[in-house]
Amino acid sequence: MDDGRVSASCIFCEIASGRMPAPTVFESEGLLAFLDHRPLFPGHCLLIPRQHYATLPDLPARVTGPLFRIAGLLCSAVEEALEAQGTFVAINNRISQSVPHLHVHIVPRREKDGLKGFFWPRKKYQSTDEIESIRGKIGRAIQRLNSPLGT
Repeated sequence: MDDGRVSASCIFCEIASGRMPAPTVFESEGLLAFLDHRPLFPGHCLLIPRQHYATLPDLPARVTGPLFRIAGLLCSAVEEALEAQGTFVAINNRISQSVPHLHVHIVPRREKDGLKGFFWPRKKYQSTDEIESIRGKIGRAIQRLNSPLGT
C-alpha cells in the first residue's frame, strides 16, 4: 500500500510537482488533471491526486470524495467543450496501469466513435450456483476487509 508521499521515480509525481510540464486542464491543492499524451480521442484527460497512491484501494477516504467530484466536473466540461455526447471513465489498478500512480481516465465519447467493448470479453455465468458462489466469496471478503481488525 502506498502512503501518499511523492515518488521520485514516478512520472505523474514529476508532473504533479511541476518538474515536468503537462497540458493542465484543472488543478487544486490535492488534484491535477491534464491531457493524455496518447489520447483515445482528443480531449482524453487524466485526473490524479498530487500525492502518490498507486491504486484506488490505496487512496484515503478523505481524498475519494474530492477525486470523484472533480471527475464528474471533468466529464461535464469535456462533453461541453468538445460537444461530446458522453464520456468514458476508467481506472486501472495494477493490470493495464501504464503508470503506477492512481489516475482516472475521462474520455469524450460519440455515437459510432469506434470504441466498442475494446477490452472486455464478456461471458455469462454458467449457473445460478456459480453466481451464488462468487457473490458469497465477495461478500465474505467485504466483511473481512471492512471489519475493525480486518479478521
